[in-house]
Amino acid sequence: MTLAAAIAAASPGAASLPDAEPAIFQVADGDTRVYIFGTFHALDGKPDWFNDDVRTAFDQSAELVLETVIPEPASDPALAGPPPALPGPQVTTSASFLGTTKMAIKAGKSQGLSVAHGADMVLRRAADDAGKPVEGLETLESQLAMFARMPATAPAKAAPGGRPAEQRAMPALSKAMVELQNAWKRGDQAIFVQMIDQLRRSSPDLYRMMFAERNSRWADWIAARMQTPGTVFVAVGAGHLAGKDSVLVRLAEMGIESSRLN
Repeated sequence: MTLAAAIAAASPGAASLPDAEPAIFQVADGDTRVYIFGTFHALDGKPDWFNDDVRTAFDQSAELVLETVIPEPASDPALAGPPPALPGPQVTTSASFLGTTKMAIKAGKSQGLSVAHGADMVLRRAADDAGKPVEGLETLESQLAMFARMPATAPAKAAPGGRPAEQRAMPALSKAMVELQNAWKRGDQAIFVQMIDQLRRSSPDLYRMMFAERNSRWADWIAARMQTPGTVFVAVGAGHLAGKDSVLVRLAEMGIESSRLN
């Protein structure tokens, strides 16, 4: 199962959206506080989520930390696919991963979702406007290298009528992207737990590379950052805060308990 398939399979039913309160957590000690926010990489452009607890935590933070810092208008590679080649070591991105990410982005665009409006980009622009320093948990080169190592998946087979499987899956995936956005805005972590677990069971190597290993590295970063006084806003994809190997679980295993703010 690809990541796109896991998204479609885990999609909740349509539900009303009374108020946007995406999940945000914190870890803190006497002189350090790290807010940990799960982002959604492509959104509808409505600013209804960047308020209340999320906005307060952002405003209180002296710096913003994203998965990676890449130039606009590029987006987070986890959903948007790799950016154009940059000077330096060149890698070839996994064709299967690139196909999956392009499919997810296309499905989102068909429903009015845009990476330019995604939470990561909104936070980045807000930090720039406020003069807050922005740091990345990973370098762009390390992400590209990871994409190049992504396991290949079997090519999609055409249906008897000649339509490739991906084309037949697009309507369901388009609907799923909107419903996932709505779940994210409600702060519904359960749907992301289900999605990540489906990926773990069906594509263990992909899950390990995209989530388990990165979550461990990011938890180590947060644990180390707790040794320096100050307040930091860390924003990573919502899937990294869900499931048995989430960043929050890894922190708990190190004795660093998190609490949800909303």
